[in-house]
Amino acid sequence: MQALLLVALAGLGAQFVDGALGMGYGVTSSTLLIAMGLSPAIASASVQMSKIGTAAISGVAHHRFGNVDWPTVRRIAIPGAIGSFFGALFLSSLSTEAARPVAAGLLFCLGLYVLLRFLIGRAPRRRPGTPGLRLLAPLGFTGGFIDATGGGGWGPVTTPTLLADGRLTPARVIGTVSTAEFLVATSATLGFFLGLGIHGVEIGYVVALLVGGAIAAPFAAAAVRHMNPRVLGVVIGGVIVLLNARILLGAMSAPPALWWTVYAVLLSTWLVGLGLVSRVVLRERHQVPAESEHA
Repeated sequence: MQALLLVALAGLGAQFVDGALGMGYGVTSSTLLIAMGLSPAIASASVQMSKIGTAAISGVAHHRFGNVDWPTVRRIAIPGAIGSFFGALFLSSLSTEAARPVAAGLLFCLGLYVLLRFLIGRAPRRRPGTPGLRLLAPLGFTGGFIDATGGGGWGPVTTPTLLADGRLTPARVIGTVSTAEFLVATSATLGFFLGLGIHGVEIGYVVALLVGGAIAAPFAAAAVRHMNPRVLGVVIGGVIVLLNARILLGAMSAPPALWWTVYAVLLSTWLVGLGLVSRVVLRERHQVPAESEHA
């Protein structure tokens, strides 16, 4: 019962982050389930199945707030679904011993990417238009494949790319990515059922993740217009890096001295980065009123 409650709380927090940043649900949830002892394939399958519900709720909420660009959803969701289906089949074919360090390594890299993206990323330059298939087809396929293989990755791959493209506002990028994730998660779930069978999913964890995510989804869709994404991105990126570093070090049978050294470097870098970003955000908040007074 305590494990299910912990998973539900993780689903709530992960969906809030995902709905506000356009990334983080799968990476965060899969990291927790793998850390609790599930195999990467079962963890990813359980997360993907829960994402069918949370993505549907999130998509409806974002649509109501006007955050969804439907032409972009259609162009990125279909190749994303194809990629996630083959990614699920690939992960299902690996043994648990081989898949655990692979999945942890991929999640570690995704967490590091999220951390650096919001730590040193710059605001994209806006330009008119809508992204076309030349960008969205390969982007969707790659994001879907990584999402199913690593238990997360759809948001970290697609959201920063669309933000950098500059043709959609940040709120519309996040709403569009979150809505398209419904088809991607559905396709990945079908792939896992084909590769693992019905017993390849932990139904209790699926329900717990779904309940927590369903509670958070509407609030995240409303908060996306008001929260500072840089601080939240640095926080969640650091947590994912630290959790998956433990799995990687364990797979390497690293000595205690290496554990302490790696964690000291990662933790100190994360805290310094969080402090720097927080200072920048506070400075920007104080500058806005001052500039409006001079206008």
